[in-house]
Amino acid sequence: MGTPELISPRSPRVTAAKRLAKRSFRGKERRFIAEGPQAVREAVGHRGPDGQPTLIELFATVETAERYADIVEAAQQTGARVHLAGDDVLAEISQTITPQGIVGVCHFLDSPFEDILAAKPKLVAVLAHVRDPGNAGTVLRCADAAGADAVVLTDASVDLYNPKSVRASVGSHFHLPVAVGVPVEQAVAKLQAAGVRILAADGAGDNDLDDELDAGTMGGPTAWVFGNEAWGLPEETRALADAVVRVPIHGKAESLNLATAAAVCLYASARAQRVRNPA
Repeated sequence: MGTPELISPRSPRVTAAKRLAKRSFRGKERRFIAEGPQAVREAVGHRGPDGQPTLIELFATVETAERYADIVEAAQQTGARVHLAGDDVLAEISQTITPQGIVGVCHFLDSPFEDILAAKPKLVAVLAHVRDPGNAGTVLRCADAAGADAVVLTDASVDLYNPKSVRASVGSHFHLPVAVGVPVEQAVAKLQAAGVRILAADGAGDNDLDDELDAGTMGGPTAWVFGNEAWGLPEETRALADAVVRVPIHGKAESLNLATAAAVCLYASARAQRVRNPA
């Protein structure tokens, strides 16, 4: 494939990649940045619905390119442009204090909500009013780890492709379907019409997660709705759910953060579904 040439910080390719830090440019070009060897490795192996490679370009320092020569070679084989770059270039593109030495420019990969419904999902995470990109990426990672079929980000939630969200997911962006910009009312109504039970996660919920598990009510298709980090779910969103469920606090902690609560809820549903429908 040949050895990539060192790219100048003033190159138009670097400028184009840098501006993807802004949501407006990401939306206009339908491209985003994936940073770090794990995320880039997943991007290299991912293809969109049309069968085309998701990775468009790869930037790596000489040292990182040597360390992850397999990633560089695989990227070249997909037809992606591969550039060697100095630390200054990687720092500008990634916009982190400690860049990981390798970033990829990728096509958007969100899925139409109707496609998710057509696949008859059994476990879905709905992020309603989630504004912190790190939390959004971490919940996406939790959903991936728990074996969820899809994630839905409502129109009131953070951008799926925010660099902090992509970093926090550690490659999970490439593992499961994600729909974006869906009004929460529409998401809930269509999931319910598809036979999916809607559970709103809220610390003040009337239903206790342990009681739900003991009652055997969680083995069917389920969508968990998670709210804002600071103020949870508004009353009008809770009212849409089939049940509002709290994670029990058995110790003295005041509460759980969003990602931790999401992990507990999603794993509880995943286990209940496996018990009801063993492989």
